[in-house]
Amino acid sequence: MGVPAAIDLVDLALKATTAYQRPDLGARLEQTRKRLADPNVRVLVVGEFKQGKSQLVNALVNAPVCPVDDDISTAVPTIVRHAETTTVTLVRERGEGSPPERTTVPANQLAQYVSEAGNPGNRALLTYAEVGLPRKLLAGGLVLVDTPGVGGLGSAHGAATMSALPSADAVLLVSDAAQEYTGPELEFLGAALKLCPNVACVLTKTDLYPHWRRIMELDRVHLGDAGVRSEILPVSSMLRLHAAQTQDEKLMDESGFRELVNFLLNRVVARADDLDRRSTGQDVLAVCDQLSAGMKAELSAQENPERIEALVGELTRAKSRADELKQRSSRWQITLNDGVGDLQSDIDYDLRDRLRTIQREAEQLLDDGDPAVIWDQFSEWFHQQVSSAASANFVWAAERARYLASQVAEHFAEGAEVALPQLRFDQSDSMAGKVNALEQPDSEAEGIGGKLLTGMRGGYGGMLMIGMASTLAGLALLNPFSIGAGVLFGAKTVRDEKKRELARRRSEAKVAVRKHIDEVTFQVGKDSRDMLRRTQRDLRDHFSGLAEEVSTSLAGSVAAAQSAVQATASERETRIRDLKAELARIDGVAQRARALMGEAPSQLLAVPAGSAKSL
Repeated sequence: MGVPAAIDLVDLALKATTAYQRPDLGARLEQTRKRLADPNVRVLVVGEFKQGKSQLVNALVNAPVCPVDDDISTAVPTIVRHAETTTVTLVRERGEGSPPERTTVPANQLAQYVSEAGNPGNRALLTYAEVGLPRKLLAGGLVLVDTPGVGGLGSAHGAATMSALPSADAVLLVSDAAQEYTGPELEFLGAALKLCPNVACVLTKTDLYPHWRRIMELDRVHLGDAGVRSEILPVSSMLRLHAAQTQDEKLMDESGFRELVNFLLNRVVARADDLDRRSTGQDVLAVCDQLSAGMKAELSAQENPERIEALVGELTRAKSRADELKQRSSRWQITLNDGVGDLQSDIDYDLRDRLRTIQREAEQLLDDGDPAVIWDQFSEWFHQQVSSAASANFVWAAERARYLASQVAEHFAEGAEVALPQLRFDQSDSMAGKVNALEQPDSEAEGIGGKLLTGMRGGYGGMLMIGMASTLAGLALLNPFSIGAGVLFGAKTVRDEKKRELARRRSEAKVAVRKHIDEVTFQVGKDSRDMLRRTQRDLRDHFSGLAEEVSTSLAGSVAAAQSAVQATASERETRIRDLKAELARIDGVAQRARALMGEAPSQLLAVPAGSAKSL
């Protein structure tokens, strides 16, 4: 029972909300339908530079979609999805509120835009490239994303990839069989698992390295030591492409791609479908419960008129409790507001603390060396440290936000299970630009002529001072003593000037470091605050909507129970039959929802027909 069956069920439930005049419940189902209408399952292919990521994508789709060469690396993310014909589209974001600019180019020109050779440093300012291919592997909604080499957490690409992980359904961490996992790879993998738990490790180029099995065993040891539970899939892209060309089944088995494809289809796409079915079933069941609540209350009142007063009292008290959930003073509202406030303070402190530590280390390095000499190495180290701090702060913020969401849900439902909204933590469009390299201060080195002039200026003063004093002893102004003093004073002036220049360069470099730290604190801090505000709005709107739905249903139940008092015996019998028929229809929809979730036999249950209100 796949996505079409889920969409049909949602459409049926939407008809029910219209028939029973509950547009508030229909709004929830409209969101469910939009989610089902987008079947894409995003798989990010990540890893260090030159590890075989692009070739892996090419081998999976059996087409040269991503440029591959010894001196070519990916500069722009490339998204590969299903299409009826082969298409290549370049996408460039134009700012908030404006639709992205989309440009179609011939497939053979893709390398000019997505590789470092054709588009160094992404000077074309592309957001991503989108490739459509008619491939069976992609037909089920699988979308592969070839990302630039992350360079560990301490790089702009690594920070951007890390911020995109929460929006991914799965991640393939690619590392070749040349060597075992490095520290940056394990650090990136550990952080990735906190944002996207469905991560698999792919060991590439097994055809080039006969000792790949030994490397795989070492990698397993490293994963175990790091507490990471992730399977390793050894593959050879070259063998896979050759096997596809020659239709050699044995070579296909040797390439290892069968296991990788099985992982993508059975562990990623199928799991995403299961999640969609479960969430859809839960949404439809919740709607059915709300629709049937008033009818059950009225049915109870019609069948037991002597209990109407007690039933109305129970329903009124339940409605009061539901109304309290909509108040700002309710427990879940207080938990949300206080939690977001505390979280904003903690995240801001965490970011500032990380960056202040980097600033102190940077200033110590500048004090120990000459910025003019060590600047290239220093700026690279500083850039990596700032990028790593921004990535770590983002991971921690996302973890804390998810925990806060679970606390709010617990306080809203008072121990009962309640669905959480889909929280958005994707900051890939903003974070990539917040960790640019440190700019070097303008400082011109003093040339030989300048040093000579400085020495002459100091030497002239020393020679004149000693020469005037020596004239009192009857010596000439220019004598061996005054000339020697001039040389000594000149040399000292040059040394003092070099010290002053070094101190000035260090001071300017420290100012540049502090200015860059302030800019990163401002920009990344704003992104974190924006993320928390979105989370707060999403949680507030979600739970407020649930409270409003319950309150509306209980209000209808109270009104229905009260109206039962005025019914005659014959009217009561007719109404009881109608209510049971309506409840049977709603129960039929609910049983289809349970079947969709796998809680009932997979065969869809027919909805009873022939009632006053047709679904």
